[in-house]
Order: sequence, then C-alpha cells, then structure tokens
Amino acid sequence: MSDDRPDWARRMVAERVARGWSQADAVRALMPRLAGDVAEHDMLRQWKRWEAGENYPRKYAPAIAATFGTTTYAFFPMPGKRDGRAEIQSVSGMDTVDIVARLRASDVDTATLDALRITTDRLCCEYAYMPAEQLLTEGRVWLGRVANLQHQRLTLGQHREVIALAGQLALLVGCVEYDSGLSTAAEATRRAALDLGGEAGHLGVQGWAHEMRAWFALTAGDFRGVIAAADAGIAVAPNESVAVQLYAQKAKAWARIGDRQQTEVALDAGRRLLEGMAYPENIENHFVVDPAKFDYYRMDAYRRVGEDRLAEQIAGEVIRVNTDWDGTERAPMRISEAKLTLGVVAARDGDLDTALSYGEQALGSNRRSVPSLAMVASDLGGVLHQRYGQASEAQAFLAHLRELRGRPA
Repeated sequence: MSDDRPDWARRMVAERVARGWSQADAVRALMPRLAGDVAEHDMLRQWKRWEAGENYPRKYAPAIAATFGTTTYAFFPMPGKRDGRAEIQSVSGMDTVDIVARLRASDVDTATLDALRITTDRLCCEYAYMPAEQLLTEGRVWLGRVANLQHQRLTLGQHREVIALAGQLALLVGCVEYDSGLSTAAEATRRAALDLGGEAGHLGVQGWAHEMRAWFALTAGDFRGVIAAADAGIAVAPNESVAVQLYAQKAKAWARIGDRQQTEVALDAGRRLLEGMAYPENIENHFVVDPAKFDYYRMDAYRRVGEDRLAEQIAGEVIRVNTDWDGTERAPMRISEAKLTLGVVAARDGDLDTALSYGEQALGSNRRSVPSLAMVASDLGGVLHQRYGQASEAQAFLAHLRELRGRPA
C-alpha cells in the first residue's frame, strides 16, 4: 500500500493493528453495527479496498468509527470548516478601538454586540496557543468591558446576551487562571461564571462551569468529586456539547479509580451524544467539543487502564491532527499530553531513552496547563520511579517533575 493513502485509510489499519485484529476480525466487529442484509465476505472485500484507500466508505463511516470507539467526524474529518480566527474588521466593520468607543456610548446597537460576540469567540479560540499571561490580561480586560455594559441602556434581550458573554469570558479567564497555578482565583471566577450562566439562562455556560469544577477535582486527585461535578453538569445541560466533555471527565476519573467497565460506559455515553450532534461551526473555540477532541479523551483513559497499544495509536493521531504541515502545533497542550502518553508506553516497553525524550519535550512546551500537565506527567514519573529509579537520567526527569508540581498556587 502506498504512502499517499488518505489519513482515514491509514488510521483504519493502525486502529486494527493496535487491537491485534486481522481484517476478518475487524469485519466481524463491524457487522453488528450494519443495517440491512450484508454478507460478511462482501464486506471483507470492501474493507480491503478501504484500507488501500481505493474508495471512501461514505455509507459505512459511522459504523466504522463506532467499531473503533470514536465518532464519525473524528475518524473522517470534515474539510472546509472555519478555524475560528475570524477577523472582527471583516465581519462587523469595526476594530477594537471602534468597539471600545461604542461601549462608552449611552446605548449599544446590534453591530456592537456582534463585534463583542466575535471578540469573545476569538479569545476562546486563542486559548489553545496564546501565552497564558497575555491571554489572561486580555481576557480580564474584555470581561471588565462587557461587565460595564450593564450600566448602559439595554433591552431585555441585549441584557441577557451581555450577561451570557460575560459568563463565557469568565469561563475563559478562570481556565487560564487555573492553568497559571492561580487556583483560588480560578475557583472564584468559575463560581462567577456559574452565576452569570444562571442569570442569563445559558445552559452551556452553566455546564462548562460544572466542567471546570470536575477538571479542578481531577487534577487535585478527588476522583469522586469529578464524578459528582460531572453528574451535576450533565443534569443541567444534558443535550449541550459540554455534556460530552463531562462524560469524558467521568471516564478519566473512573480510569484513575481503576474501574474499567465504568470507564467504557462513560466514554460510550459521550461518544453517542457527540455522534448525534451537528458538526461544530467553529472547532477552534475552547468551549466547543470538536470530534477530534474525543480521541484525546480516550487517549487519557486508555493510558490509565494500561491499554498501551490503543493509547499509543490514539496519541499518534492526536499529534497528527493538531500539527500543521509546517510543524506548527495548533493545540500544544493536547500534543504535550500525547507525548507524555507515548513516553509512558515507551517506559513500560523498556525504552528509557525514548520515554525521557517524550517527557522532556512535553514539559518544555511554552503553552501549558500546569495542573493538567503535572497530572499526566505524574503517570510517566510513576513508571520511571518504579522501573528506572536508580538511573540518573530518570532521576533528573523526576526532579524536573517535582519542580513543576512545586509551582505555587
């Protein structure tokens, strides 16, 4: 098979091999998910064509993705969706100076609200790669500007939208505060976002505020707290995309508790919910669960339950889909966790040099969430301590990890 096969064709092979399946095994796993009377031997011929990249399995894409435990658009991405870095000037005709001037006026028109909406979206898109200090400063400034709008003359509808935008900005600021080790401030901001979401009647903002609580609990090692926070968020926003991430947080918690069955139950619930949703208009927004992100969740859970080949295969996918053709990392925090996953697998396989290489690359990333990075890096640290504790190279990495954990909160 040539190297110019589509990414989905190469992934079909990689997913199958990671499970130790033959092509016939894969078809047998696929068959129960197919509707209609389809002969297994005919499907095997189709499967071979798909892996060779000879034709696109349009009709069977959802069943193939489900067979491998992921979503259709994670396995078969949709091209042409906007990347979220929308230019305010081209959409609203205003730049930042214009927006601020209008915010100081005695009333607010539709164009100003449109510009604020686009600005909020832009900031949420920049979460993945903008330096935390810069994003925190800009996010707080815009949160203050939006909050001050409550003193302007607003219609009831405008008031609700302004409150919802303030809630979204508070979510963003709280996330960056937590990334930066400002846990006390982050919790206060999270609570503010929850209140704003309630006042605006915005289920998504409320759901993400609960998701942040689950994330905080996860990185603190309070796994039952994760489950409680996730269940609270799912109860509030059961049909919003945030519910997918809440199920993912439950899966991560169950994996750390050591319950493989509940891990799979939570992952499958999230997968089914995401599969039934329309493809997002803006996959770059941090508060949008894009299909590819679901593989990122699975990677963490499978690493924790010791499914090394699956975790390794998914980590490779996470790195590939989040890296541009020129090597630019679009989502450096996801990539760092993927590299740590590859490091854990290498360490378990007895390859200390590769494990340390991946570990140091991850810890050296410029854009990082300190609590999340420390949590995942601890998985690698645990394997290194257990298997290579006397090696000086391993000791150096463990010292680096202790330094990361010791960052003041």
